[in-house]
Amino acid sequence: MNVPRIIIAIDGYSSTGKSSFAKLIAEELGFIHLDSGALYRAVTLYALRHDMIDYRNRVDENALLEALMSLSITLKHTKKGTETYLEGENVDVPIRQMDVSNAVSPVSAIPFVRNFVDKLLHKYAKEGGVVMDGRDIGTNVFPSAQLKIFMTADTRVRAERRFAEMKNSGKKLSVEEVMKNLEERDYIDSHRAVSPLKKADDAIVLDNTDMTLSQQMEWLRKILEERWG
Repeated sequence: MNVPRIIIAIDGYSSTGKSSFAKLIAEELGFIHLDSGALYRAVTLYALRHDMIDYRNRVDENALLEALMSLSITLKHTKKGTETYLEGENVDVPIRQMDVSNAVSPVSAIPFVRNFVDKLLHKYAKEGGVVMDGRDIGTNVFPSAQLKIFMTADTRVRAERRFAEMKNSGKKLSVEEVMKNLEERDYIDSHRAVSPLKKADDAIVLDNTDMTLSQQMEWLRKILEERWG
């Protein structure tokens, strides 16, 4: 199959496996994987470390805006995949912790933060051959993407997946706590004023509640074969 160097946009709810799916697609097609969520999480991690977010997840927007003027967040493409660096530090592990998960939605709802991340995504995607996942890639960041996928899954299943990830990393949380976090993030992401989470009109829905990654890849190959086979 000879797929041209298109942009593939993958949007959807938290813990639907967007990044894992996108990484496999990028590996199979020889594309670059860009995780917009990792960039928002890196900004959130910086804000947390510099006391710009209080205990109620209220953000000191003036301080954050000033920081973004010189903040360095970069993506490095390695044999292991795309790694996220904050001020020269690999932050792939800390950006996935629960404190960041709890605060990332209010941070990502800030318009100037979204502009900051969008500019980074356009920089890395300017030559095409990119698989990009997030929440507004197909609707806002790259509305002209040649293939758009919107991922969803049952909330309980998503919570159990996230719980398993956190348990493996040594975090002690209940499935109910993880589910509560997911539901809160779903609401904030879907109701924010700027670029809310929603399915693009021309996106294909993938409900992977009962699907393995292998089955999802088979689903994708059929679509690619139909369009570019």
